[in-house]
Formats: sequence, structure tokens, C-alpha cells
Amino acid sequence: MRDFPSCFGENGVQVADSSSSASKAAQNLVTCIYQCRLRGRSCLITITWSKNLMGQGLSVGIDDSTNRCLCKVDIKPWLFSKRKGCKSLEADSSKIDIYWDLSSAKFGSGPEPLEGFYVAVVVEREMVLLLGDLSKVAYKKTNAAPISSNAIFMAKREHIFGKKVYGTKAQFCDNGQIHEVRIECDMVGLSDPCLSIRIDSKVVMQVKRLRWKFRGNQTILVDGLPVEVFWDVHNWLFGTALGNAVFMFQTCLSADKLWASHSNTDTDPTLLPWSCSQIFKGSQRQGLGFSLILYAWKNE
Repeated sequence: MRDFPSCFGENGVQVADSSSSASKAAQNLVTCIYQCRLRGRSCLITITWSKNLMGQGLSVGIDDSTNRCLCKVDIKPWLFSKRKGCKSLEADSSKIDIYWDLSSAKFGSGPEPLEGFYVAVVVEREMVLLLGDLSKVAYKKTNAAPISSNAIFMAKREHIFGKKVYGTKAQFCDNGQIHEVRIECDMVGLSDPCLSIRIDSKVVMQVKRLRWKFRGNQTILVDGLPVEVFWDVHNWLFGTALGNAVFMFQTCLSADKLWASHSNTDTDPTLLPWSCSQIFKGSQRQGLGFSLILYAWKNE
């Protein structure tokens, strides 16, 4: 899970200290983490899609439950003309085959394909993770046994871009509805800007007096489930032009709020629990569902 650098690592930093430097601002990245079973043991598979001036790239990494990297495959953007292939590796005495076929993939503005593709991770002829809509093609190509246990989509990190409006799509629970997520914040010429978050065009959260409440958290409801929203817009308000804001949506599977003691956004924002590793570990302990982390970059 090395591609989720400081956020989910053992030495997690605060969300405010984004791991992305200004040099990465032009990169368009989407990273997804899945919890799977590898020969009976839990593992984390990280899929990173990238897009820059060189083209589109793909990275697949497998870590064990202690965050030890078992193997990693990078398809560099300048080599992305090889839109389908297979890479065989060996880790912990297991043969791991990673297959991909993006030759007919359709992309939107982001680096993640929308349809017409598959990415498959096969361990000892058993399908461990299968992404994309070409499952029949994938099984025929890999000749793998069906998935014995479903992979759990644990987390997604995405870089989004805009001037006043930043949007993405998110599915907050398994087999749930895909929602449009819009973050709106107009700071041009305003002494006290307001932050709004919309789910499917409906305003679910507003933060006024943003210069004072530049960090905070609040609970919203999506699909009947409480979702804790954390925000940090310090760089937008007080940082450089290349600074980015960070938003995190943490699905809570119980009615109890994850951060009940911190849910009041009138709290001193410098005292809020902004360690990503703390949030992730807390979600593991409480069996929470899904984390969406958005790095929002302003287009000049």
C-alpha cells in the first residue's frame, strides 16, 4: 500500500500535510485499495491509475496484513501503448499473475477507465481480484478459478481539479448507488467564503465562516448511513497558489458517530483528529466501511 504514502502508513501525517508536492499538482491520480484473501491470508491490493502529459499509466501493488510489499507492477505512461498483457511474479512461495486488457477501454476526463477493460490478479490459478466489465474475457484469458471470497473496496484517493466546483462519483457501500459528489467553494473577492457539499445536487453540508472553520468534521447521511466528512481548506485560504484542500468521507456502518466527541465544528479546528492513520485504524477497529479521500487542486 505504498502508493497511499503517509495517509495509511504506520507513521501517518495529518491530512493538512498533503503528501502531494506542488510538482505532482499536474498529475491526475486515482488510487483504490481492496482487501482480499491470498491463500487464506488477508492482503491489500492497491490499484493506481495515473494520467499526465506522457499518457496514462497503471500500477498494481500487493501488501500483506503488516503492510509489507509482496510485489508491485508498474505500467509506465510512456509504455502504455502496450494496453494488454500479463506479468508473472512470485511472493511468499506463491505464483502471482497480473493480467490487464485496456485495448478497448473508454476513459473520461480522469485516469480511471469507465468501461471496456479488465484488470485481474490471479494467485495459484485462483482469481483474487477482478476489476472492469469484461469478466468473461478475463476468465477465458486467465483460465482461473472463480473468486472464492469477494474483495472489499476499502478506500479510494483521488486528485480532483476545478476553480469553484470540484466533482467526482462515489459508491459509499457495496452494491449501493453511485452518487455525484460536488464540492463548491468560491473565494474570489469574498472576505468570508462558504463551503458547500452536494450529493446528487442536494446540499448536504454547508460551512460558513470558513476562515475560522478551515478544518473540521460533520456527519451527513447517504443511503441511510452516517458518513463523517472531514475537511481541511487551510492551503486554499492561507497557502500558496499551488496548494490543495483535502476532504475525507468516512462511511460509518453503525449509528454511532465515529468522532462523536469531535462532531461539533465550532470546536477549535487545531484540536481535531487529523491523522489519516488514526482514522483508518479507527475504522478497522469499528468495522467501518469505506474511506474516500479527495485532494482538490485549484485550476489557475
